[in-house]
Amino acid sequence: MAKVELKQPVVNEISEKIKDAQAVVLVDHRGLTVAQDTELRKKLREEGVSYKVYKNTMMNFAFKGTDYEKLSEAGLLNGPSAMAVSTTDPAAPARVLYEFAKKAKALEIKGGVVEGKFFDAQAMTEIAQIPSRDVLLSRLLGSMQSPIANFARVIKQIAEKDGEEAPATEEAAAETAEAPAAE
Repeated sequence: MAKVELKQPVVNEISEKIKDAQAVVLVDHRGLTVAQDTELRKKLREEGVSYKVYKNTMMNFAFKGTDYEKLSEAGLLNGPSAMAVSTTDPAAPARVLYEFAKKAKALEIKGGVVEGKFFDAQAMTEIAQIPSRDVLLSRLLGSMQSPIANFARVIKQIAEKDGEEAPATEEAAAETAEAPAAE
């Protein structure tokens, strides 16, 4: 069997992974212990990120003709490389790898492509500091609820000040708010 026939399934596997990817991040994993590597893989899996070590030549062939070709053009496919791929959250691979690299100094983020744009290692650390979608949604909902909660507290205080019992529902709160204005 020719060498090309042995390598083609690996290239196809990489191509399949990056086909629907929102983010691909390359890291240099030299120096990680087995325990650290296992912990890193677990954290990446929890965030829905696939992580695997491939030969640079295989990644180079798979990246040809895609947005990820910028990774080879930038010279990131030198030395040992592992690839973290996310199809759901574009910042997830960078976020998990960045947090893990704080503890494991041997892990080095080389760079990546997020939503079709190439970012070097420094830019990837900035992307890593973007909160997750869930955190952003909870912040948005919190900021939307804050004025409503403040309004309800004011209505309750007005009702208590007038010696009345606090209204039980929002409709009652609205009626109470209109009553002093009518006087």
